[in-house]
Amino acid sequence: MAYDRYVAICHPLRYSSLMNFRTCICLALVSWICGFLDSTTYFSLLVQYSFCKSNIINHLFCDLKPLLKLSCSGTQNIEAAIQVSGALFGFTPLIFITISYIFIISSILRIRSNKGKHKAFSTCSSHITVIILFFGIILAMYMRPKKAYSVEQDKVFSVLYIFCIPMLNPVIYSLRNYEVKQALRRLRKKLCR
Repeated sequence: MAYDRYVAICHPLRYSSLMNFRTCICLALVSWICGFLDSTTYFSLLVQYSFCKSNIINHLFCDLKPLLKLSCSGTQNIEAAIQVSGALFGFTPLIFITISYIFIISSILRIRSNKGKHKAFSTCSSHITVIILFFGIILAMYMRPKKAYSVEQDKVFSVLYIFCIPMLNPVIYSLRNYEVKQALRRLRKKLCR
């Protein structure tokens, strides 16, 4: 999405040639391959561990960190893999997104009309909101030091990550819609009476 926004705002005349079908397929493939490599790494490390404690995971789903709590083996290898993976698959996309938004914001600031600036900022604001929510929760969840780990806190982060963000996405993206804004204004007027 950040690349799409970058091309749409920084190179609007070349949008259709830069964001063609092949580019979209390549971007989707890269994200699928990265997800596959990330999960395969954890799986290959997890099959080497023995689990001698209870088979009940104190979590909402079978997540990696609560699963490691049940292991009798030393978990240093997989914890190091979590840190490396978090840096590679967490910070790298965040850095690319940040760089693209730096270019986007610098292009927006060069727009002369206030209406054009407002339209460009409103195009990007919903995506930036979702990115901050998503990466903030994910990095807080997986990149915490081992000493700061709490099962209860992890459950809260999981609820935010699994339920709240997907439920907020349609709301955040629809707030750009003129009809939705008008409906919210009418609702606010009715409630304030």
